Amino acid sequence: MLTCSKTYKDIPFAHRQPFHEGHCSKIHGHNWSVTIEFQATDLDKNGFVVDFGKLKYIKQFIDEQLDHACLLSSEDTQAKELAESQYKNLFRICWVENASCEGIAVFLYEEISRLVREHEGERVSIRSIKLHEDEKNFVRYTP
Repeated sequence: MLTCSKTYKDIPFAHRQPFHEGHCSKIHGHNWSVTIEFQATDLDKNGFVVDFGKLKYIKQFIDEQLDHACLLSSEDTQAKELAESQYKNLFRICWVENASCEGIAVFLYEEISRLVREHEGERVSIRSIKLHEDEKNFVRYTP
């Protein structure tokens, strides 16, 4: 098994922990970074696990779904009210099951894995997602 990684840095988006008892219950943002670790048992004709130059579809997903978005839990009743309010055009919501760093990492793994299968076939898969909330805190999801 060979692996390689690609990192996307400084992705500005917000989130909130609706059930947190502290300040994380407020909508707040970070400049996130995500590192995607790809794996393959067979290399492509160029000897690559994945051709980094052909990953524009991942950057497009980041730009369309995450950049300047607000990731909110589908269980967050206040967020649902806000999304249906007169202020709904002030922000872009990306609904996730769990808006913690851990939950967002799982969401990214599932969405990016789907994209990789569509564009790369079955030869390449995602081994792990490492999501940095800031310079000090990160989570790694490896199914």
